[in-house]
This record gives sequence, structure tokens and C-alpha cells, in this order.
Amino acid sequence: MSASSPASRTRSDDPAPILAREGWPILAIVLVIAALPPLIAGPLAPAWGWYLAIPGVLLLAFCCWFFRDPQRAIPEEPGLLVAPADGLVIAIEPATPPEELGLDKARTGEMERVVIFLNVFNVHVNRVPYAGTILKVAGKAGLFAHAGKPEAEHNQRKSIALQLSNGATAVVTQVTGLVARRIVCHAQEGQAYKVGQRYGLIRFGSRTDVYLPKGTTWLVKPGDKTTGGVTKLAKLK
Repeated sequence: MSASSPASRTRSDDPAPILAREGWPILAIVLVIAALPPLIAGPLAPAWGWYLAIPGVLLLAFCCWFFRDPQRAIPEEPGLLVAPADGLVIAIEPATPPEELGLDKARTGEMERVVIFLNVFNVHVNRVPYAGTILKVAGKAGLFAHAGKPEAEHNQRKSIALQLSNGATAVVTQVTGLVARRIVCHAQEGQAYKVGQRYGLIRFGSRTDVYLPKGTTWLVKPGDKTTGGVTKLAKLK
């Protein structure tokens, strides 16, 4: 099945601002930076003031593009998981969930994960891949290596353990990158989420991993591009 094949049934996305709220403080700062040169130089050299504002305007345009949060039509099918982020699938492999979650391996069993790399031009809003309840949220301090490299295993991260509606356990991990230094995770233990619902964001280039029970049928492969909340990621047994 193609990673971008259409769903037989979709749900409208939850209402949200066109620019993610997590980016508003940064956008305000950049807007001030862009406005200062013409304001300061205006009376003396108005033309130069506008020229000096160009870098700030370009930076503001980039930040608006980075923090965009488009509406999505979210597929809903029994057992179907959707991609948690926009990006590129770089690996599907056996893996152990982050130790800081303290999951009982006897309960979760062996797991596999898909690794999705987000560059600075991707939408960076993260979404829950399947309907369920948050069991635990845990973070770990670490490095800021390139998110697409093996060294990123030791990067700063934030993970959620999700009790799926079919009783299985899934884990979604937000991983910082070389440029990304800030993980935003709104999920709290005990919260119930719908498939494709927004729960966080990573600023400026990063990685998102999804851990699922071994034997899950993956609907993507390394090299595929994903669209958060839309791409069919996997099918539970």
C-alpha cells in the first residue's frame, strides 16, 4: 500500500491558528528586529533603513513558514496508525523504548520503531498516531547531534507512552537535532487523545520516533515522505 494512499474515511482536523502558538513569542521578537532598522534610520536615511530591514523580513518569513500549522484530513480506520510528523522515513528497526518511561517489557513485549527525520522546511507540529490514553510522559537530557545521524540516539528527547484503544502500548518520542533546542510536549498522563490530534512541536529540525509491538504491519518504508496526521503509517495486528 502506498504511504500516501487515500483513506476510506476521514475526520476533520481540530481548529487551530494557521501559525502554531508555540512560535508566537519567536515571531514577535523577529518582527521587532525587522521593524527596528527603518524606525531608527527613518528620519536620517529612510532608504537605507528599509534595506537594512531586509534580513529581518526574510527571517520573519522563514519563521512564519516554519511555524505553519495546516489543517489536515485525518484517516480513521480500525487498527490504522497515522504519521506523527511531516518528514522522511530513515529507518524501521527493532528497538527498545526509552528507558526513562520505565515500561514493563513483559507487558509491552518486543517492539519495533519507525524513525522520521524532520528538516527545517517540514511542518514541525507533532500528532498522536492512534487514539488512546497517555500512560506516562518522560524526558531525558542529552546531546544536540544531527537528528539524521546515529549519534542522535543520545540527543535530548521527550517520550509519551500511549495506551491504545485495542489494549496495546505505543511510544512516541520527540528528539532534538543539531539546530532544534526546544521540545514542546503538551501531553499529560491520563489525557485521552484522538488519532491525529496535535500534542506538541519541536523547534528547528528534529526527529520523531514511533515504537510499536513487534509484528505490526508497516505501511511505509525507508525513503518515504510522511505527512503528519495523514500518511498511513502502520496497521496493528
